[in-house]
Amino acid sequence: MPARSEPYDTPAIVTFAKELEAWRKEGGLNKKQLADALGYTDSYIGQVELCKNTPSVDFADVLDTYFKTNGVFHRLWDRIEDTKNAVTLPPGFAEYTEREKDAAHARIFSVLLVNGLFQTEEYARAVMDDVDTNIAEEFLAKRMERQSILTSDAPPHVFLTLDETALRCVIGSREIQRKQIGSLIEASERPNVTVDVVPQGRGYYPGLTGNFTILGFDDGSQAAYTESAGTGMFIEQPARVASYVVRYDLIRGHAHHIEESRTLLKTVMEEL
Repeated sequence: MPARSEPYDTPAIVTFAKELEAWRKEGGLNKKQLADALGYTDSYIGQVELCKNTPSVDFADVLDTYFKTNGVFHRLWDRIEDTKNAVTLPPGFAEYTEREKDAAHARIFSVLLVNGLFQTEEYARAVMDDVDTNIAEEFLAKRMERQSILTSDAPPHVFLTLDETALRCVIGSREIQRKQIGSLIEASERPNVTVDVVPQGRGYYPGLTGNFTILGFDDGSQAAYTESAGTGMFIEQPARVASYVVRYDLIRGHAHHIEESRTLLKTVMEEL
């Protein structure tokens, strides 16, 4: 498997990596010496220790034989296999969801999928279609629970901006997608929710760089969260957050006005 640019943070993979490094150092070996002894490259050893590659079962067995561990590495590899379908939260997401609860307002932009805060249960389940059922149900329950902030006694004002692609990309089935858009229309009628849509045909605009959310708090501070290809980042540095604020304003400049956006939502729903 090719190495990743960002390390895995799955506990089983991290544990394997730490054990590998500990046994190697205990044996007085550098990465090249161990690689030569096992018949692997030192770059692969380094990738596994840095959690940028997952170990193979053959590699685990060779380590057990070399270090005479009585199966430690094979058992760790089994654990990696047992948990590989688990939903792993992107870095920064847990912190983001905690801060989300205290936000006075939020500005959200989504390109390909409807943001989780507005997903129907059927749509969210379809998004997680390839995840182990039990894990998916647990994650789904947490996602639905998050949405309660929209109807709380003191809800944040949420500005949701979508690329039209997110409306037309059918997730699960046409019926699921139609109901999802209907839910967005209902949400847009709440006093604390504003929904607008960037229509197709706009060409290049700043939103094509990916999804992000900006949270604003009563004390005037702000934070941003961005996610792409399973990698997330929670940002609190004022200068960096400000760049997302500017980007959001530029994106909304390409969007339909609120009523035009609602009309587009209804049009797409009818076409489904």
